[in-house]
Amino acid sequence: MWSFSNIANLVHEVLAEHFNPAITLAIEMVIAGVSVIGLFAILGLVLVIMERKVSAWMQIRLGPNRVGPKGMLQSLADTLKLIVKEGMTPNGADKLLFNLAPFIAMIVAMLLMAPIAFAKDLQMWDLNIGILYVSALSSVTVISILMAGWSSNNKFSLLGAMRSGAQIVSYELSAGLSALAIVVLTGSLQISEIITSQANGWWIFKGHIPAIIAFVTFIIAVTAETNRAPFDLAEAESELTAGFHTEYSGMKFALFFLAEYVNVFIMCSIAATLFFGGWMPLHIGNWHKFNHVMDFIPSSIWFFGKTFFLIFVIMWFRWTFPRLRIDQLLDLEWKYLLPITMFNLLLVTAVAILGWHF
Repeated sequence: MWSFSNIANLVHEVLAEHFNPAITLAIEMVIAGVSVIGLFAILGLVLVIMERKVSAWMQIRLGPNRVGPKGMLQSLADTLKLIVKEGMTPNGADKLLFNLAPFIAMIVAMLLMAPIAFAKDLQMWDLNIGILYVSALSSVTVISILMAGWSSNNKFSLLGAMRSGAQIVSYELSAGLSALAIVVLTGSLQISEIITSQANGWWIFKGHIPAIIAFVTFIIAVTAETNRAPFDLAEAESELTAGFHTEYSGMKFALFFLAEYVNVFIMCSIAATLFFGGWMPLHIGNWHKFNHVMDFIPSSIWFFGKTFFLIFVIMWFRWTFPRLRIDQLLDLEWKYLLPITMFNLLLVTAVAILGWHF
């Protein structure tokens, strides 16, 4: 199976030959940080053009087709436009909080990258409470949204921020309980152990019906948590202009825009890790020859393939379902998803205790 451990060890050995341990560690952390920033930039470009192409495909039209081959450089043109645009701060706004909010959104997204295993032996921080870390830190995103809405001195921004706060806090419960179902089956919060537990089959197959229910509720909850349609009431264009980022322009708007897409990637990567084995190839029980063939596909291809498939599903939601009203959105969570996930957690606990999973 493909592994990145040799590359990591080579970089460490080269640095250790020329620097003391403290400086070596500092340089390695800088390399990791620059790599995350580079991944952010690439994800922003790729996911924006993917969103446009997917929507165009579903609406039977071409989409971007002027800038670059088949419009593939349209995202780069949009980025350059946002970089050169002047950032405006409205009169009456709380300048400190107004300017700080988009950076908090980006910082939280960067911190969420730490425990994700992008491939075999390619993980920045394999802490033993990885799922709890992701669940706790993803909730902090709402602080940046509330700061942006309140500090803008705009009623539409404030209303969008309050909607987002209610939405994220509500759906965080279902997302957490759905993830907890896989934690119960695995017996660990550590992401590397969750992936290893799927070496003989992914939990979406081994966990029977409870795992499928957990996956469906998780993907619905994270769609709402990332303010994606049909749950995009926080930035409903037909009602609130642009919601909490109405007053933002230039690079500050770009940071919010980028943070949204990166959060979608992160949540889909967590879903791929919990239910589809992360970077783990498709292995079926004792089918040794089949499993050996699957191991020839690089682990990074498995991870990004699963993640981008789930991103496609979330984009599919956007261009298929109409936007919900705020009362419908909260009813869906409190009257349906939360009871289902609580009952499913009891069911998956029984499955784990009785050993009914594969």
